[in-house]
Amino acid sequence: MAGTTGGWRRIVKAAGYSWQGLRAAWHHEAAFRQEAVLAVVAVIVACWLNVDTVTRILLIGSVVLVVIVEVLNSAIEAVVDRLGPEIHPLSGRAKDLGSAAVFLALLLAAFVWIALLWQWW
Repeated sequence: MAGTTGGWRRIVKAAGYSWQGLRAAWHHEAAFRQEAVLAVVAVIVACWLNVDTVTRILLIGSVVLVVIVEVLNSAIEAVVDRLGPEIHPLSGRAKDLGSAAVFLALLLAAFVWIALLWQWW
């Protein structure tokens, strides 16, 4: 029984840390706020559309992926900024790679929405 309690306690703590991370992203990251609002609107639209379940999941999943990648990008940027203010090529590369990941996720979401809605029209 003690293992179960410890397991649940760990899960609750992990959920708390995740909530803190989402709050920090909302509070400190303008791009996260923009993409989160866009994701909420996209989820509402996807639920409103008369499409099959798989299409709806792909539409929603593609925009949620953008938010996930943005959170990871923000984490990379925070770590790089924590290391120091001096300009270093590797710091710039890390930030650029994180930004590229967000860009690719956005392109994927746009492609998914266009491809799936194109056949819906």
